[in-house]
Amino acid sequence: MPADAAVMPQQAPPLQLCLRADPLAVRHTLARVMADPLLARLDPDLRDRAEILLAEVLNNIVEHAYAGQPGPIRLCIGPNPTGLLILAEDEGRPMPAARLPPGDLPPLTGDLPEGGFGWCLIRSLATSLTYRRGPNGNCLTLILPINDSADSAGLARSQKN
Repeated sequence: MPADAAVMPQQAPPLQLCLRADPLAVRHTLARVMADPLLARLDPDLRDRAEILLAEVLNNIVEHAYAGQPGPIRLCIGPNPTGLLILAEDEGRPMPAARLPPGDLPPLTGDLPEGGFGWCLIRSLATSLTYRRGPNGNCLTLILPINDSADSAGLARSQKN
């Protein structure tokens, strides 16, 4: 049996949450998600990557999809054969050109920019990114991979503790 299958069984229930599109709700949701057994057992490096990835996704929705306006965000996180499957849905504005941003780094000349790193981080941490705009809003799906040998070993260690 692969190490990641032993750690994250396919029958484990997904974590499903709905939050308001505001920075404080994102902060509270991140704390709740990171304390959930699905993520609490992860190796510390994987937990850090999961938290960064989720923070970037949720904060992008708050800042860009809703642009400071109220609205719901639905989040579902569950086991997948290659990692954690993450689904984020919102009813905010669509992505520009109705597709995922390229994730290029902003120019790094002079003073460092305050923003512009989010999609580069998301793309570097996740695989299988898909975006669709449906009649009910935006749907972003991605996978936080856990199946390389170093990650699987870390997950196996954390499961035994």
